[in-house]
Amino acid sequence: MLKNKKVLITGADGFIGSHLTERLVREGAIVKALSQYNSFNSWGWLEDVDCKDDIEVLSGDVRDSAYMKHITKNIDIIFHLAALIAIPYSYIAPESYVDTNIKGALNVCQGALDNGVEKVIITSTSEVYGTAKYVPIDEKHEKQPQSPYSATKIGADAIAKSYYNAFNLPVVIARPFNTYGPRQSARAVIPTIITQIASGKKEIKLGDTTPTRDFNYVKDTCSGFVALANCDRAVGEEINIGSNFEISIGDTLNLIKKLMNSDVEFTVDKQRLRPKNSEVNRLWCDNTKIKSMTDFEPQYDIERGLKETIDWFCDENNLKKYKADIYNV
Repeated sequence: MLKNKKVLITGADGFIGSHLTERLVREGAIVKALSQYNSFNSWGWLEDVDCKDDIEVLSGDVRDSAYMKHITKNIDIIFHLAALIAIPYSYIAPESYVDTNIKGALNVCQGALDNGVEKVIITSTSEVYGTAKYVPIDEKHEKQPQSPYSATKIGADAIAKSYYNAFNLPVVIARPFNTYGPRQSARAVIPTIITQIASGKKEIKLGDTTPTRDFNYVKDTCSGFVALANCDRAVGEEINIGSNFEISIGDTLNLIKKLMNSDVEFTVDKQRLRPKNSEVNRLWCDNTKIKSMTDFEPQYDIERGLKETIDWFCDENNLKKYKADIYNV
């Protein structure tokens, strides 16, 4: 259904966005990929995609309403992924998260409304749920803003839902759980572990290893986006994308150690710890809704996904792009 559709992807220069760009090109979509404007003319991870000749790269900023109105003209489907996502940075720069995450979603929705876009996929996050009150977490679970980041994503989801209710804008709120894979930022726990081991460290610096997560390989997350874009029943709905599998950070560390034949030791780095009431202690996705509405079915278990991720990070051409010695908030 996406073949020959005119698609705009915001945040296409990021981790998930670059993989989704490749996937949509394979689906036959006509892709415009938005990269955040910068004076270096860098396209982020779009520099590494295998379809650079098949996409139109735009440089701009979702915070600018006039620009968003301009680039949403003659677009059939928008995948809105542009956001600030680093939770620790949201503690020290919360206003920037409001500007990018909430106003960005507003500008995307208004541009889509003004230009008659057929469907808008808004990217949410499992962080909006906070620590699980019950598991697995379905879409009826209450929202808990345990960080400025999660608060702004709750706000962005609400803005999008309001445009559906008030203006009948065809919005789908896609809510991925913890995505990992090649190109992910080193601020995330899995790349943190892999890059430190691959760089020859004998001690791994991490924060709290007791929280659990529902990790999803990036190709499965992209399959979820495609499935929702092809599902008319998804319009107006909030829908989880996840594996329905829970694993602790500590067990993930030990699995990576095993796969990399490493004997590294773990040490607590206090600057990586979240404030007490901000840590999300448990996330476990109930993916019943997306599976009942679409043909979505995760293809990667945690071990297979980690193997592919490790192989990518251990390529010296990829590893050199990361600074394993520096904690990146």
